[in-house]
Order: sequence, then C-alpha cells, then structure tokens
Amino acid sequence: MSKIVRTMTRLLTPAILLFGLYIIMHGHITPGGGFQGGAVFASAIALLIVAFGSSRVEEYLKEHSLSVVESSGAVLFIGLAFAGMATAFFANFLVGSPLFGHVPAFGPNPGDLWTGGTIPLMNVAVGMKVIAGLSAIMLLMALAASKAGERK
Repeated sequence: MSKIVRTMTRLLTPAILLFGLYIIMHGHITPGGGFQGGAVFASAIALLIVAFGSSRVEEYLKEHSLSVVESSGAVLFIGLAFAGMATAFFANFLVGSPLFGHVPAFGPNPGDLWTGGTIPLMNVAVGMKVIAGLSAIMLLMALAASKAGERK
C-alpha cells in the first residue's frame, strides 16, 4: 500500500480501537455491547491487514496470540455465569456491591456506568471472543488469498 494509506492507518487505528472499547464498556447503558464493540475492534485489524499486509500482521499476532484472548474471554464468561450460582445461574451478583456502585433508580436514569453489575464484565468477555474470532477469520482469509495469488 501507499505511504498515505499506511500513515492514515497508523493515525486511525488507535481511535478505532478506543471506540470499540467504548462500545464494549457502555453496552449495558447504550446500544452496543460485546459483539458490536468486538466487531468494531476487529475492523481495525482488517484495516491493518489491508495497509500492511497479512504476513506482517500475522507475525505481530503470533506474539500476542489470538487463542489466548479467545480462551480468556470464554473462561471469564463461564466464571461469571457460575459465580452467581448462590441465587441462580447468571445471577447479577455484583449489583449494589462497592465495586460496581449503587442499585440503579427505578425508571429512566442518566446512564450511570457503575450500575451494571456483572453485565459490563460479560460484555468484555464476549468482546474478547469476538475480537479474537473475527480477527482470526479475516487473517486466515487474507493469508489464503495471498498464497493463492503466489501460486498463479
């Protein structure tokens, strides 16, 4: 790719990653959540693949393994699901705790970030799974396309 595309990718990637993280963390009070934020986050990986090539992105992601991120997301999600077993499976046991603030007021509220209990943590877990899964799919498709182009 051209120097302009690579420069713009370097400038835009942090903003895209930050926006994806914002969507994940605010999913319980705004439209969005783990899947949507993970898809935005993975779109930054797609931009990097287009700008710098699949082999260079693959080298970087091998050091920061996608399977570790995906497995960590699964373990976090399952752990949170079983942690609420004192009352019910998937019980929101952190609502009202000092860690996640007060119990939200009945009816419309201004969207306090610290009233979600386990929901923001579950959004993070789903986001980790989606980031790793979509990034791996895009990377494998790009690698397969580049290898098919080399054979011709």
